[in-house]
Order: sequence, then C-alpha cells, then structure tokens
Amino acid sequence: MRKQICKCAPLLVAALLVLIAQARATSLRRMSVAEMSRAAATIVRAKCARQSVGWDAGEIWTFITFDVKEVWKGSAHEQVVVRLLGGRTAEVTSTVSGVPRFRAGEEVVLFLEPTKRGDFSVTSWMQGTIRIVRDAGTGEEHVRQDTSLFPVFSPATRNFVASGIRDMPLSELRAQVAAALRPQNGGAR
Repeated sequence: MRKQICKCAPLLVAALLVLIAQARATSLRRMSVAEMSRAAATIVRAKCARQSVGWDAGEIWTFITFDVKEVWKGSAHEQVVVRLLGGRTAEVTSTVSGVPRFRAGEEVVLFLEPTKRGDFSVTSWMQGTIRIVRDAGTGEEHVRQDTSLFPVFSPATRNFVASGIRDMPLSELRAQVAAALRPQNGGAR
C-alpha cells in the first residue's frame, strides 16, 4: 500500500501544480486614458448589436457584436466582435470579476486589442469600457467608465479604490484620446 502511495505522489503533485497555475488571480493596474489609448490597437465608438455565448478551449465565452459608429484609432470593419471570458449557457454560468457586460442598444467607447482568433478583447477589461449616456433634457453626451463603480488595486495606497471617469463630456474624452495619440518628441510615440 505504501509503495502505491509513493508511486502516485508525483502525479498528485503535478496535478496540484497545474491546478494552482490555472487558478492564478488577475489584477488590473489603474490606467489613464492616455495609457489605454497607447495600449489599445483599436479604439471605437460603437453600439451593442447582439450577444451569443459559447464554449471555446474548455471555457465559456460571451461574444458581443458591435456596430462601429466611429474609429478613433486603428481600423475596424462596420462590425466588430468582442470576446469576453464568462457567460451563461443552459447548464453553466461563469462569472469573471472585472469583465464588462453589455446590453443591446447601448453605446460605448471601446479600447480594443485583437485576439489570435480574429476577434477583439477589451483593453484592461472594465477600464477599457466607457459607456455613453445622453442627457434627456439637452441631448448632450457624457461618458462613464465602468471602473468608476469597480474597485481597482492602487499600489500607492495599497488599497482597492473605485475611481475612473464619471460624467465627462464625450468631446473631452475624444480630445484626451487624440492628445495621447499625437506624436511626441519629433514624431516618436
């Protein structure tokens, strides 16, 4: 019996190491609009058209199709598909903290990175998702970053802090993105 346990121990240790590696936590660092603008390959103003959920590589993914209204950086087709970890199938619900969720018809500014599968992911998840809200009285467009409601770790204070863009005019966000993308120091970025 003891020999059987000794033979199985390396296999158990290897399996445990694999599980630990897969269970690593994701931490998001606070990024400014300028940092996100430079990090993203594509920045779009878009409207959420539809969503689907499916399995890929053993994980549940939500695939959101957006109608692109404006391209602020990079290039994009008339529609882009964003892949986000988690979702709900008939049998399983997978919720991942920090992953944005969308409603059909809502307008957003998205900071995007291409995936190897030909779709996109959102730069820094909730930080790269900025909701557009129209004032009912004036029609003026303002933006709210998802992280204004979601705590992100601050190395300076060593605490989790909810901060981000709240009630900024859309035109101001666009100006900040444009300023961040302007060549600096004689054309170098």
